[in-house]
Amino acid sequence: MIGQTRYPHVFSPLELGFTRLKNRILMGSMHTGLEEADNGFERMAAFFAERARGGVGMIITGGIAPNAQGGVGSKLSTPAEAAQHRQITEAVHAADPEVKICLQILHSGPLARVPDCVAPSAVKSRIGTYRPIELDEAGIEQQIADFANCAALARDAGYDGVEVIGSAGYLLSTFLVQKTNLRTDRWGGSWENRMRFPVEVMKRVREAVGPDFILIFRISAMDMLDGGLAWDEVVSLGKAVEAAGANIISTHFCWHESPVPTIATMVPRAAFAQVTGRLRKELTVPMITSNRINMPEVAEAVLARGDADLVSMARPMLADPDLVIKAMQGREDEINTCIACNQACLDHTFGGRKQVSCLVNPRACNETLLTYPQADQPRRIAVVGAGPAGLAYATVAAGRGHAVTLFEAGADIGGQFNLARRIPGKEEFNETLRYYRRMIDVHAIDLRLSCRVDAAMLREMAFDEVIIATGIEPRRPELNGIDHPKVVPYVDAILGRKPIGKRVAIMGAGGIGFDVAELISHEGVSGAVDIEVFAREWGIDFKNHPRGGVTGVEPMVAAADRTIYLMQRKPEAPGRSLGRTTGWTHRMTLARRGVNMVSGVEYLKIDDSGLHALVNGEPRTFEVDTVIVCAGQNPLRKLHDELTALGIASTLVGGAFEATELDAKRAIDQASRLAAIA
Repeated sequence: MIGQTRYPHVFSPLELGFTRLKNRILMGSMHTGLEEADNGFERMAAFFAERARGGVGMIITGGIAPNAQGGVGSKLSTPAEAAQHRQITEAVHAADPEVKICLQILHSGPLARVPDCVAPSAVKSRIGTYRPIELDEAGIEQQIADFANCAALARDAGYDGVEVIGSAGYLLSTFLVQKTNLRTDRWGGSWENRMRFPVEVMKRVREAVGPDFILIFRISAMDMLDGGLAWDEVVSLGKAVEAAGANIISTHFCWHESPVPTIATMVPRAAFAQVTGRLRKELTVPMITSNRINMPEVAEAVLARGDADLVSMARPMLADPDLVIKAMQGREDEINTCIACNQACLDHTFGGRKQVSCLVNPRACNETLLTYPQADQPRRIAVVGAGPAGLAYATVAAGRGHAVTLFEAGADIGGQFNLARRIPGKEEFNETLRYYRRMIDVHAIDLRLSCRVDAAMLREMAFDEVIIATGIEPRRPELNGIDHPKVVPYVDAILGRKPIGKRVAIMGAGGIGFDVAELISHEGVSGAVDIEVFAREWGIDFKNHPRGGVTGVEPMVAAADRTIYLMQRKPEAPGRSLGRTTGWTHRMTLARRGVNMVSGVEYLKIDDSGLHALVNGEPRTFEVDTVIVCAGQNPLRKLHDELTALGIASTLVGGAFEATELDAKRAIDQASRLAAIA
């Protein structure tokens, strides 16, 4: 196969003695919300089986608690629960007997959303719901026994192994770090005492499952936390869990309270793999690395450098379950790449336990609910507009066998994605456009660029169905002076059509306003494509690896070379509507660059003096030379209305259907679901 030549390291098997992995890519653990859903095990079985058929070598499930105090939402502590899990393991092994599936045992500790959550000490997490109960000696023994019981039940359920997570601020890691372990008994104090609990868990788990069962420990190799683990502690912990019976050690770069992004799209690809490579030199068991490894060439480079033995891809397997088999067949340009937006996955997980899916692949976690069967009667379909909604509808409908003509008034596909990809930190959006360009070819879609159609043309062409995906038009506020020369619409600002001055007011602090502020405040190379720049901007020291991996000093972020006011009408702090897992990074970045965030603004007028407004009721003039308007958008429905007047039915999708926010997640999901039944 082509992939074995292009990716020799990726497609070499890994021998573990009693078993082997057929390749070096695994689907990493990710909570999906299916664990708590109706028919959840049936749906998880379909979800994991589809990834097994897609060529992955090993799968690790989302976190499953060993007891009720683990607080994950799904637990494995009884034979009856193990019987439910057999639906998953049997489905995976039926899909591909060579694929290994491991259950992740996750005890949330002080992050558990249960009143009786536990921890080594009664130290409340900044992001926790409750102050945990300090475990006594009997409680510690019970927790260890519950881990062992969970692992034994996982084996009974047909799993090939388990992963014990010892990082991220969950129970095991809180024993390790001094700030969360204030004990003075044999479970606290010295480093040897603090690591006793996770090591003992690993020993007891190995005893419970026997020697011929995969046992993985997820270690916090660099927890991005001031006061976190020192490098010598990471190494000694790795050696101790290896001696306790771990077959594989998986590196994690996360503590959920850390003010350092590790999984957002602004993080460079494989930025943290070098840390795994450093630890790999100290240990003898195979090592897994992770974080922002989203394409086969990235995985191959990591393995070729010796930074890891295995590469974990979690979110990329949401975006494209066939990623591995496409790489094997030399079809990399057909991979639907994870862009690390987090909008439908991690934002759902941490924003209230919503079910996970994927912005670029709405079928993720909906495999039994959203299917794309071949059409019984192929139809001629016109799709007007090649933005996210139009592209999703066209490719799904054409993939089902319909004859699709895709009209686009502009010179290229993409719509709002063509704006997003120009924002520093959002370079990955280029991959989505590459994917759709390829799908247009694969499905023989008749693409007509620079073609502005009208109702008469569509009537004459007599399509069986017309889909209106014409998107939005920026809202133009009714404001005295809105036609002043210093006013610049956000589209012109992003595309560089008009010059931007040194003193700028941005009207609107939604997602577009933040994007514009990022663009005009940024200088030099984007940290998203340069690991050294990224490390400087977020205070990471990869070279010396101080305690927690962070320098402890103010990150080196260049102030913007212009004065910027990011303004909104709402009285609350700007940016609250941004994504749960990424919004804070945008707010922090702009604050470090000196962007002034102003809320409670009532806009009055624009003139030669600048922007006149009331701020929390007080009059103020912002003496700026550019006013960038990011005041929302309206659906662009003119063509739809013209067709209706002619008695021709058409269907609105995406921004043309609803434009309260520019929401590619909603647009792609809606379009895909409609195309699935076309």
